[in-house]
Amino acid sequence: MTEAVSRPTLEAVAARAGVSRATVSRVVNGGDGVREPLAERVRQAVEELGYVPNQAARSLVTKRHDAVAVVIAEPEARVFADPFFALQLRGISKELTAHDNQLVLLLTEGRADHARVARYLAGGHVDGALVFSLHLDDPLPGLIRNAGVPTVFGGRPDWSDGTPGPLYVDSDNRGGAREAVRHLVDLGRTRIAHITGALDQTSAVDRLDGYRDVMGEADPRLVVESDFTPGGGERAMRELLDRCPDVDAVFAANDLTALGALRVLRERGRRVPEDVAVIGFDDVLPVAEEADPPLTTVRQDIEEMGRLMARLLLRGLAGRARGAAPADAAVSSVVLPTTLIRRASA
Repeated sequence: MTEAVSRPTLEAVAARAGVSRATVSRVVNGGDGVREPLAERVRQAVEELGYVPNQAARSLVTKRHDAVAVVIAEPEARVFADPFFALQLRGISKELTAHDNQLVLLLTEGRADHARVARYLAGGHVDGALVFSLHLDDPLPGLIRNAGVPTVFGGRPDWSDGTPGPLYVDSDNRGGAREAVRHLVDLGRTRIAHITGALDQTSAVDRLDGYRDVMGEADPRLVVESDFTPGGGERAMRELLDRCPDVDAVFAANDLTALGALRVLRERGRRVPEDVAVIGFDDVLPVAEEADPPLTTVRQDIEEMGRLMARLLLRGLAGRARGAAPADAAVSSVVLPTTLIRRASA
């Protein structure tokens, strides 16, 4: 059996650097009051010995865990099947890693999980939370608020109880939808349908509103609710063709929905874009580029949304640690622009 190698101690670092244990503690825990030449000697000793600070002890000093919870209000099967979530997590992870913070991923399979997540957040295991894919009747925002955890939301949450609005990062869903539908109108299409996302989410509602901004009081049969999945897109497209065989364009609430719609159009012998033009939303690669035909879609910078969520949270936490007044540490919600990316489908 191999003997365990003892880890370098704080005392060993102090001896190597020729300073006190208290000086080493201040340097490795980010404290002030150590002259730079001494701090540099400590950092060199840390590197030479391979010293790793004890996180529990460090937390007692800094009152920080250097860990952030990422809460996705969706079941595991949905999260790992939709590349949107991977992109947003990539952006979050890059930003947290750059600031030496750990990501703790929490998923919710059902309502019973919401209380579990709230208990975990209230237990002081993390410094803050990043939460996205909320549904309109979701109790999570209220539970998180009651837990007193600094939070940034991905997407505009529905905060309808009269309390001050939360901090969030979103895309211009309504404006992007308007641009997509106007493009279809400019192509001369007159029977333009919309396959929505799940209408208990603000992104889907905003995209439906953008469609209606352009189409006004369009035939209500041209709007079919779906769920942001390829299977939902297939079901909705079949329903649309049964209701309105003369449909000549479809704006789908996301790229996965558009993929499902394209499959059904091929099954029914409809040519894209000659018979029916199709536009998606997200510009998730390689989904949009490898669609048949390549998908015209509304691009939102999903990875940058994740980065900004993490950046806003860390900035707010840093302000709290400095004891800054709210005005000094103020951060505000961000809405990112969208861009129509034209490919072969419309």
